[in-house]
Amino acid sequence: MFKHILVPVDGSHTSMLAVSKAAGLAKAFGSAVTAVYVIDPYPFTGVGADFAYGQAQYLSAATSEANAALDAVKQAMQEAGVEVTAVVGEGHAVHEGVVRALESTGADLIVMGSHGRRGLEKLMLGSVAQRVLSAVHVPVMVVRE
Repeated sequence: MFKHILVPVDGSHTSMLAVSKAAGLAKAFGSAVTAVYVIDPYPFTGVGADFAYGQAQYLSAATSEANAALDAVKQAMQEAGVEVTAVVGEGHAVHEGVVRALESTGADLIVMGSHGRRGLEKLMLGSVAQRVLSAVHVPVMVVRE
């Protein structure tokens, strides 16, 4: 039914629950799986030498965090007997990176976690899952705790 599943992850427990669901679906349908961790390559605005140094530190830390999260995904998928391709995506907003990954992989299903933020927290932090839902034209399975 689904040939390629995209799993956006952020290293959280909720995203790992989505990884587990994606692994089960991939086994059932024989689907390919791509996990993506999106970082913003230019989160700072500024100029000068201090900006460049801060940018380099940020990119190093963000890439390290992304690789750690993707390593956890690889391990979970391997334990489930599912092969996974892991990529670090880029986007000024996470949902932009997810949409870009969807377009580049040709995935026909997205399985992603949602933290279930409500009220002021949702207003301030936004909902990546909601933004992805409004931007794509493939089914999206939202996994909650």
